[in-house]
Amino acid sequence: MSDFNLELLTAFGIFSFVSSITPGPNNLMLMSSGANFGIKRTLPHMFGVCIGFTLMVALVGIGLIEVFAAFPVFYDVLKIVSVLYLLYLAYKIARSSEPIKSVSGNEQQPTPISFLQAASFQWVNPKAWSMALTAVTVYSPSNTLSSIVIIAAIFGLINFPCINCWVYLGKQLRRFLNTPKRLTAFNYSMAGLLVLSLYPVLF
Repeated sequence: MSDFNLELLTAFGIFSFVSSITPGPNNLMLMSSGANFGIKRTLPHMFGVCIGFTLMVALVGIGLIEVFAAFPVFYDVLKIVSVLYLLYLAYKIARSSEPIKSVSGNEQQPTPISFLQAASFQWVNPKAWSMALTAVTVYSPSNTLSSIVIIAAIFGLINFPCINCWVYLGKQLRRFLNTPKRLTAFNYSMAGLLVLSLYPVLF
């Protein structure tokens, strides 16, 4: 911790909290999952977000940021992949309260996002990239491995309770979303907000 001082740690803690608690693709999807599936079934999604994002911050700090600096075209590729995947997730959220028909024609109940899906989503999440790049470039006092590990660990510890709040909020909304019509309207609203979150990426 010798590279850090109290002022820097305080500033980074505030940044981590504000960026983690404010609306974004992760939090909107977690709230939707909490409303549709409850807290217990959303746990893999929650851990996938937190662990996946923490790992992302560490890898960006270790050297991935230099790859993007050397090959700017990767930013354009990331933007295209992010837009397409977020549109797919918006569609999935909009239909999350409706039974899914399998190839055989049988109806299957929707399932929450898995741990691996949530962890891998961080790599195409525009807000996650912005948070990770800012953490590494602004708040890391050096490029040492220990400094990067500390930054990633602090971010992960702050991020987890913040995303819990969104799942809990979704869970509480279940009391109001007690009819198929209300739940469907909620899911389409969440899908619309997720699409709107693409605005900073596109423009």
